[in-house]
Amino acid sequence: MSFPSEVLVYVGRFREFKRDDVIVYVAWIGLMLGLCFATGGFLGVGAAHGVQFPAVAWLVPIGACVFTFSIAVDTIGHRTIYKDAISGGENLVHSITIFAGVTSTVLLCAAYEHRDAFWIPAMVLTVLSFVYSFVDEAFHWRRYVKEHADRVEMWSHVGILVGHGTMMLGWWAWFFGGYAGVAETVRYF
Repeated sequence: MSFPSEVLVYVGRFREFKRDDVIVYVAWIGLMLGLCFATGGFLGVGAAHGVQFPAVAWLVPIGACVFTFSIAVDTIGHRTIYKDAISGGENLVHSITIFAGVTSTVLLCAAYEHRDAFWIPAMVLTVLSFVYSFVDEAFHWRRYVKEHADRVEMWSHVGILVGHGTMMLGWWAWFFGGYAGVAETVRYF
């Protein structure tokens, strides 16, 4: 089967969703779309008012969009064909990764006004989110090799890592550069 055909089959599994799958999917993807719109919207408002942001700042919403698109694809398989396979340890790894990722971004935002109090816990949680992402990759590659899992799922994980890495490295570079443009933009909210 060609890869485009595999993508259609994989994405088509959305039709197999039950009510709880739809709720989880909409909440999770909605949360991540919120991150895309919040970061992109913030930069957009600043830019519309003439604020000059460093290029790394724009990597935050770009990475968030790549990440969101990739998890939107990946989550379809997680809620259908791989639901039983990930119900144990892998589900716990997902929960830890999500917790570390969400709290790291919240603390990174809080570090704008309280740099000394929040940047270290934000960094620790960022690193943990990547560590647990790699643990998750081990589960996925094991399933791919032993059980012939979808190439679509594996490629979606490449997108997840590229998006998450781009977003977070861009965000940290922006933070360490003094969050250039933030002070000028905050006054418009």
